[in-house]
Amino acid sequence: MSDGSERPLTGDFRSDGRPLDMGEYERAGGYLAIRRALKEMSPAEVMNEVKASRLRGRGGAGFPTGLKWSFVPDGEGQDAAGPRYIIANADEMEPGAFKDRILMENNPHMLIEGLLLGAYAIGAGCAYIFLRGEYGRAAKAIERALAEAYEKNHLGKDILGSDFSLEMRLHMSAGRYMCGEETGLINSIEGKRAIPRAKPPYPQVCGFMGRPTVVNNVETLCNVPHIIRNGAEWYKGLSQKLSADGGTKIYGASGRLKRPGAWELPLGTTARELLEEHAGGMREGFGFRGLLPGGASTEFILEEHLDVRMDFDSVQSVGSRMGTGTMVVLDDRTCPVGMQLSLQKFFARESCGWCTPCREGLPWVVHMLRAIEAGEGEMEDIDLLLEQARLLAPGHTFCALAPGAAEPLGSGVKYFREDFERHIRGKRCPWKIKSL
Repeated sequence: MSDGSERPLTGDFRSDGRPLDMGEYERAGGYLAIRRALKEMSPAEVMNEVKASRLRGRGGAGFPTGLKWSFVPDGEGQDAAGPRYIIANADEMEPGAFKDRILMENNPHMLIEGLLLGAYAIGAGCAYIFLRGEYGRAAKAIERALAEAYEKNHLGKDILGSDFSLEMRLHMSAGRYMCGEETGLINSIEGKRAIPRAKPPYPQVCGFMGRPTVVNNVETLCNVPHIIRNGAEWYKGLSQKLSADGGTKIYGASGRLKRPGAWELPLGTTARELLEEHAGGMREGFGFRGLLPGGASTEFILEEHLDVRMDFDSVQSVGSRMGTGTMVVLDDRTCPVGMQLSLQKFFARESCGWCTPCREGLPWVVHMLRAIEAGEGEMEDIDLLLEQARLLAPGHTFCALAPGAAEPLGSGVKYFREDFERHIRGKRCPWKIKSL
């Protein structure tokens, strides 16, 4: 966590992959930010510093973090009085995403300090880490870090001799993609079915137990200690000069690549640099066809789009979203219809069933894709898939699950329509024939 670090999130990781303990984290500059905040800054000053940093949510939506915090009521009104909560969304079930797991397994204290600062800024007295049930290694690291933080009075009553107190709990999720949606997550913590809530009211006003609640992604929160310790101007200077947003980003890439993995780089690094320099390009014998830039629930981009900067606004300019920043690459030896079928089966299975377009529409998408892949589809099925993508788009459902499924579906049919037609004309999957 040195002031000049170009990789504040990952630069202090141990080489052996073990999580930093309390002593190691503090020697690297950990908990200096919360000490500074408690001694020198008001909650409003912490919030304003995060606003000035241009930190945007790293979970997929990219909403400005400080602005989100500011929606929590202040003053003495009915909404302001009483308990408030802050929750780390560590569900991370987006296919292709693994960045939050890396942070929690290697440096759980950074997440704890981010939650401390967020809680101080919004006046929360209780924090939860909502962790995906399959993340057993991360759970052990977080449990140990929480025990260390309580022992050193970084959590609990009158933290570090101040009048600020915070209780923090690890909540293990039973595991549903729906819990990545903040109101579904809140329902799950309350012991209810993980379904979305109608908005408004938004969680910042009426969330957990009916009280003001902020839900932030793990990577988002891990940026906050560095912003408060080093300042908003320093943080903005970490991103590419042409990017409107601040900081670094943990980018990832999976697929038939020479070096699939994850890298912390300046926000605004191009997709081409990520693919060719850091991931090493395609494996021998495989060609590039397209990629999903931000996990499974984003639109495809092609070779002609690879020079786009991977930031929130730039990726939108080529018809997609940065999302989680974890790319899923499609190669020329993988069937686009088969890939689409695999994605849509996941989304259909993970639907909570709360609204009709998602509950009924996604299984029909799977049914049509399965027929096309098996050589039993009809040409009109292609336009029906596009119609389904339109009906599942934003504005037609309670949450973003079905719209997220519609993004790879609509763009996949658009860019790879000829492959769908070959399946139907030939009454078989051409890629299965090639593999024989």
